[in-house]
Amino acid sequence: MAADNWGDRARIGLFVVGREVVPEAEWWAMRPDGVSVHAARVTAAAPWAPWNADRSAATLVLDLARGCRDFAAMAVDVAVLAHSSSSFAGGPGWDEAAVAALAAELPAATTATTNGLDIRLALAALGAKRPFLVMPAWMGDGIITAAIGYYAAFGLAVPKAWRYRPSLQWQAIPPDGLYAAGMATDQETDGLFAQTVAECPPEADSILLAGTGLRCVAIIAALERALGRPVVTANQASLWRALQVTGLEVRRDGYGILLRG
Repeated sequence: MAADNWGDRARIGLFVVGREVVPEAEWWAMRPDGVSVHAARVTAAAPWAPWNADRSAATLVLDLARGCRDFAAMAVDVAVLAHSSSSFAGGPGWDEAAVAALAAELPAATTATTNGLDIRLALAALGAKRPFLVMPAWMGDGIITAAIGYYAAFGLAVPKAWRYRPSLQWQAIPPDGLYAAGMATDQETDGLFAQTVAECPPEADSILLAGTGLRCVAIIAALERALGRPVVTANQASLWRALQVTGLEVRRDGYGILLRG
């Protein structure tokens, strides 16, 4: 019989930005056989689970609450809040608060996690403490500053942050206008590879390509060869974490040291 991508080994649910095409494409490219990926679309601003007044708890936006109900019906093994910006905007403690809020709406058998938490765990597994941070072209200065502060709070000193400079046709548009103009669905990886290699500072011990909407997993192995340092990307880190949670073998060739096990 022909393959039908049935999740007979594990099902993973992703909360993704409503208009993005990258997360599912990258997850399907990297996932092992027998693991299926299912997306719930979210259109809210970051963070997707806003803090309450005293920052003692976070409350899920309506799209997340609806997605939890759908994922419960699908019997997913892991539910990933796949949005780097929510972790950055929420700040230290937000990931744990969001996980608690998700867990309250999901079956006990489903593990909840966030992309921010997954990236931190991935960097720790690699022993990385000084990641060169590469961000999507549409990320504004405020969220980049928030990202640097977020990592600093966990002992990760970012020696340099670089916002990817898109191809010429997009360069007249400011970062906050690129998403609406359609740049997120017109990404190429050659320029991202060249800029990451050229801009990586010698004091960086790793490279972190943050943002689940940044098309980048195809160049992980090439970057590691060129720079001689481990590369972590948003979607790669969350897949690694999800496979760990399900108890499946993490090893996946072609997508960097992290997934080679």
